[in-house]
Amino acid sequence: MTIELKNTVYRAGESGTVPLVLVHAFPVDHRMWDDCAAEIIRQSDAAGMTPFAVWAPDMPGAGDGPIPDVAAAGGQAPDGAYDHALDLLADAYVDLLHEAGYKHAVWAGLSMGGYVILDIQRRHPDAVAGFAMCDTKGDADTPTQRANRVRVAETCERTRSVEPVMHFADATESDSSFKRSEAGKALFARWIREQRPEGIAWRQRMAAGRPDLNDQLSLVHAPAAVICGDKDPFADETRMRTIADAMTGTEAAYTLVDDCGHFSAVEHPATVAAALTTLMRRASQTPDAQANRAVA
Repeated sequence: MTIELKNTVYRAGESGTVPLVLVHAFPVDHRMWDDCAAEIIRQSDAAGMTPFAVWAPDMPGAGDGPIPDVAAAGGQAPDGAYDHALDLLADAYVDLLHEAGYKHAVWAGLSMGGYVILDIQRRHPDAVAGFAMCDTKGDADTPTQRANRVRVAETCERTRSVEPVMHFADATESDSSFKRSEAGKALFARWIREQRPEGIAWRQRMAAGRPDLNDQLSLVHAPAAVICGDKDPFADETRMRTIADAMTGTEAAYTLVDDCGHFSAVEHPATVAAALTTLMRRASQTPDAQANRAVA
């Protein structure tokens, strides 16, 4: 069995262009990219760039995305984590790309999405034409963090509720203006409540089983970007600058977004779009990108 992805296509690109694949965060779905994707299209059009595809596939169980069974996830570890699911998920993203006729893409991952694109770099480096790490990290979970993810997954499944992750909609005094606003809190609360508990659980078990992927950062040779909110409580500026510095095989453009928390693409879509549009321009000028042709 294989993992199936439900893909949202914001724009179909012209033949010969490199697609941009946006990989969403936890515990939400592709909708977190809606405003940013619209800005990417607007800004790239205004810059006279040839229209490229912009996609945002949903991870398993996110939104209406199918939820793979345990076998399709590669089996379950004794503690309940899915140790092989991230690899299979990375393969599914690249399969989606190849089935559409593309050799490679620019990959942008935010938070949990960053885990996915790092594993794509590990398993399918030839599919990477550009690489954007947004508010994320390469570390594996500590034993305590792993156990907590599995506990959350079990609670969501047992209670058939998303309450264990509703805290992602909360805000503290140190959060960004957007995250502290009533509109911001209501938006994230709605998105999370519209998730399925089984889908939340699948993604938690997958993330719990992921390996440390920091060794992949130096292996990125495609044009790269690192984007970070200055008020991100999970992937702060120190962590994100360390990621940029570790990308010794490329030039990683660093963007620090003012008054911004963990979900930079939602909180400041135009700023993130500008960084990703610049990355797309850089990626489109590489020799590999010139050879990227849709065969479908």
